[in-house]
Amino acid sequence: MPIAVKRVYEKAGRADGARVLVDRLWPRGLSKERAAVHAWLRELAPSDGLRKWFHARPEGWPAFRKRYLRELMRVEAAGALEELYRLAENHKRLTLLFASKNEQHNNAVVLKELLEGLRKPPTGTGPGAVKGIRVRQAARRSR
Repeated sequence: MPIAVKRVYEKAGRADGARVLVDRLWPRGLSKERAAVHAWLRELAPSDGLRKWFHARPEGWPAFRKRYLRELMRVEAAGALEELYRLAENHKRLTLLFASKNEQHNNAVVLKELLEGLRKPPTGTGPGAVKGIRVRQAARRSR
């Protein structure tokens, strides 16, 4: 399945398939109609601290990737990761949208690599592991 990354400010096209915004904040000055977003998975965005750290140190791309993948192991990201994998399975094409001006180094690029299997998923993530997290959460709640 083809997965693309694209700035959310670029015009939506038919070839985009399902368009998924993976930023925490809605892009400034962009209407929902113009963005043509199918899903907004804000829980997949890097933490505010990590985002600010990387913005100040763009040469720290390898460290950002590593820290971001660690953040994706958090329970808060489990449901959004599950939704992302589901969208990838159910659509012929998926476009991950981001607002950053840096088109080569951003969280959407890391998520694309993760979905395509180019990056090893962080321990405790992936389609099977995400379901396991949900089961463990449900078990804790029922106690």
